Amino acid sequence: MYKIGFEAKIFYGAAGTKASTELKHVAESVSLNIEKGSAEVAVRSSGWKKVLSGLKDASVEFTLAGDTSDAGFIAIQNAFFNDTAIALFIADAETGGVGLDADFEVISFNRTEGLEEVINYAVSVKPSGKSTREPSWEGASGGGD
Repeated sequence: MYKIGFEAKIFYGAAGTKASTELKHVAESVSLNIEKGSAEVAVRSSGWKKVLSGLKDASVEFTLAGDTSDAGFIAIQNAFFNDTAIALFIADAETGGVGLDADFEVISFNRTEGLEEVINYAVSVKPSGKSTREPSWEGASGGGD
């Protein structure tokens, strides 16, 4: 089944656990980027370059409306300034969602102050090397049928 972007959710929680509290006030687009490294295999007996899949890499970029009293905002802010991991589940739906579940490091926390706009924070996260919990893709499928 197809989904619309506003149906997607980000959940947060304590590192080491599955995130279960919805991160409110996510504004604009969310970008979940997952890619693999690759090693080139080139041999003289073949006329083709080939690759072997390498390690997976993920990052997530999203914008939070600057409600500085919101618990989710405070959790993201604290993870950034205290250099601690935070559990996030980047899901395509509220219940039974499909997406990336991991403990993340907040890599950037940039504030934008538009003259006639609400103050926003552009956030970028990557899976944490401090966590013993491996990133995992949760759910059955990730797109349209």
